[in-house]
Amino acid sequence: MDQLEVTTKETKSPWGAPVLAPAPCSLADVMSEQLARQLHEEGSSFPEIPDTDLDLTCAPEADTSSDLILAQMLQMEFDREFDTQLRREERKFNGDSKVSISFENYRMVHPYEDSDSSEDEVDWQDTRHDPYRAAKPTTTPKKGFVGKGKNITTKHDEEVCGRKNTARMDNFAPEVQVGDGIGMDLKLSNQVYNALKRHCDSEQRRSARLHEKKEHSTAEQAVDPRTRLLMYKMVNAGILENINGCISTGKESVVFHANGGSFEEKIVPEECVLKVFKTTLNEFKNRDKYIKDDYRFKDRFSKLNPRKIIHLWAEKEMHNLTRIKKAEIPCPEVVILKKHILVMSFIGKDHVPAPKLKDAILSSEDMKKAYYQVLNMMQRLYQDCNLVHADLSEYNMLWHEGQVWFIDVSQSIEPTHPHGLEFLFRDCRNVATFFQKAGVAEALDVFELFNTVSGLQINSDNEADFLARIEALEKRNEDHVQKSSKKIFMDTSEGSPPQLNTDDDDDD
Repeated sequence: MDQLEVTTKETKSPWGAPVLAPAPCSLADVMSEQLARQLHEEGSSFPEIPDTDLDLTCAPEADTSSDLILAQMLQMEFDREFDTQLRREERKFNGDSKVSISFENYRMVHPYEDSDSSEDEVDWQDTRHDPYRAAKPTTTPKKGFVGKGKNITTKHDEEVCGRKNTARMDNFAPEVQVGDGIGMDLKLSNQVYNALKRHCDSEQRRSARLHEKKEHSTAEQAVDPRTRLLMYKMVNAGILENINGCISTGKESVVFHANGGSFEEKIVPEECVLKVFKTTLNEFKNRDKYIKDDYRFKDRFSKLNPRKIIHLWAEKEMHNLTRIKKAEIPCPEVVILKKHILVMSFIGKDHVPAPKLKDAILSSEDMKKAYYQVLNMMQRLYQDCNLVHADLSEYNMLWHEGQVWFIDVSQSIEPTHPHGLEFLFRDCRNVATFFQKAGVAEALDVFELFNTVSGLQINSDNEADFLARIEALEKRNEDHVQKSSKKIFMDTSEGSPPQLNTDDDDDD
């Protein structure tokens, strides 16, 4: 086909004038190299770009090439990004501190006049040029007043004192947020300033107390640095192989499980427990009645500060456990005592502690067996050990290998204590109530159990009358003890030491 004929048609446009179709041309014209060259030359011609006058601060010469301008623009953008990151680092470094450090000298662009974002705003507190600084700062003259006659202004003027109080707020502690008053004529009255200062001082003291309590107290499942150091020393000395973790927490102490090591004086059990008495003192403030009237610690108790009394509690439990163990009553064996940390043998197996009697699942025969064991142990504790548990209940007795074990004897006292019989009656009531609820038909009531354990014969079925007779016995015993001690003092007043009764255990 020699020629390609294309018919010309008018296409209607809904937006305006009709669009004409291109003029027809032959295939030879399309294939012509001359026509292709002409079309290429027409397409490669672009309109000239008008000369734009770019006024850049970093371009000292007007005659510059386009590559240099592009490089300068990229450098300016890099500097801005660098300054933005630098301000972020500055804010992060200073934080909420009242004393801040400025990175002004490291910035590339000063200042950002063309920035409209809040992130690029200049922190004027960190710059050398403060736009809100007063032109003529007012100062108080040495003579203490300004002016004469009716226009005199002294240092006690309300406005002068108000501005001075505002300036003195900068001396508050860094943790007290006083705000930013640049360029503001703030005047604080003496009453407001004094109230703020008292509040600031009280907050500082409260913060110091909280910090001291955190650093020098034993919280639940955690120990303070001094206690942790004592535990590390036990491991380093080889007494313990390692300390595994907390197995029990209470009001008075935290108990940790540990693997025993070797000790020069005695064999350390394979599994041990560390009873760490809490040093918060909250629980021990109201428990001095267990120790201040105990003759073994009475003289030392009055000479100790509250923190050392906790050490005395740990020592008291060690002595009581030693006495109970000597009577062959099942209880933990003492390994070593270090201040308020008592290391004992572990009642359990393979890191699993023996259950408390209240949690142990026992058959009726085992429960009956446990009752008679407890009854026998209470009698031997009172008669052979000369002790009253004073906190005996199903919470302080463990069931392990078919045997009841006594634990937590730090509050145990002797029957001669001014409240010893009252504590024994409370123990008997707890034991009788538990085993009666457990379905032990042979369980004695509280009055019969008290008489069986103590060997006394108090005939009464009324609890109030029973307690009144117990108090009368305690009062009679206390008067007898006071008379005996007074007689000993009169006999030995010439200088010879008193002859104490040493029939009791020497370990106390």
